[in-house]
Amino acid sequence: MPKAHLHLHLTGSMRPPTLAELAARYGVPVPPPLAGAGHTWADFQGRYDAARAVLRTAEDIARVVREAAEDDAADGAGWLEIQVDPTSCAPRLGSLEAVLDAVLAGAAEAPIPVGVIVAASWASGADHAERLARLAGSAAGVVGFGLSNDERLGRPADFARACRIAAEAGLRIVPHAGFYEPASHVRDCVELLGAHRVGHAVTAAGSPETLQLLGDRSVAVELCPSSYPPLGVVPGLAAIRLRELMAAGVPVALGSDDPLLFGVGLAGQYEIARSHLGLSDAELAGLARQSIVYSAAPLAVRQKLLDTPAHRVW
Repeated sequence: MPKAHLHLHLTGSMRPPTLAELAARYGVPVPPPLAGAGHTWADFQGRYDAARAVLRTAEDIARVVREAAEDDAADGAGWLEIQVDPTSCAPRLGSLEAVLDAVLAGAAEAPIPVGVIVAASWASGADHAERLARLAGSAAGVVGFGLSNDERLGRPADFARACRIAAEAGLRIVPHAGFYEPASHVRDCVELLGAHRVGHAVTAAGSPETLQLLGDRSVAVELCPSSYPPLGVVPGLAAIRLRELMAAGVPVALGSDDPLLFGVGLAGQYEIARSHLGLSDAELAGLARQSIVYSAAPLAVRQKLLDTPAHRVW
């Protein structure tokens, strides 16, 4: 089923063999997998940081982007939006601009069209976020501006100016919200930041007010099922409230978030929706269609994917 992938982080997209190869090359310990449930955000962040430590050169970064696009193409994606906060890699490559250039170089060599999302950390502070927003708005190939990392480390109001800078440059605003924080956090991201899509928004399902806001404004939710049980967001896959989002008219696009750490790629998220959440083929096709419609892909790319025989059937 042709689809778009809208929620994938650069480091978290790395193939395990690539991580092992680069770790051996640079003498960096390979982080253990994030197996089972009961992990904290610190457990996740420690493994993520350890994996990011193997990205030492522009070619390392470009390679990860290319391979992520190859993997998504094999899963039926015809468009990928890959997210990067260039801050942590900037000391090794020399500047924020050099990191973004490496990501864009990998995107240019990918087998499917790739758009780049530049993200600031919720912990970064307003000034740094605004600097990243200006960088994002100045670079061809960047399609969005996001806020990532632990959402409990910042307040949406502090990032309003950064999001306004990015929006005025024509970028999609795509913050993470409602992972641990309540539904009010999701509402703030829509009302204060002008979010076009929201990453995760799991807690929105418990708030009729928030569901109505998302539905009325056609703000899509990027849901990443395999990410939630390991970090205690839900007790198990069956507890993910995807159907409540769908019933409220909220657009949903499935994403894999960090397959390096959670072990499930893009097609696997659709399999979870089928096997654990009971979606039919027609409903899965609807999610694939929404991933395309709510992407930042050029119109010609979206139309090509939507015009495929698979989508015409459904």
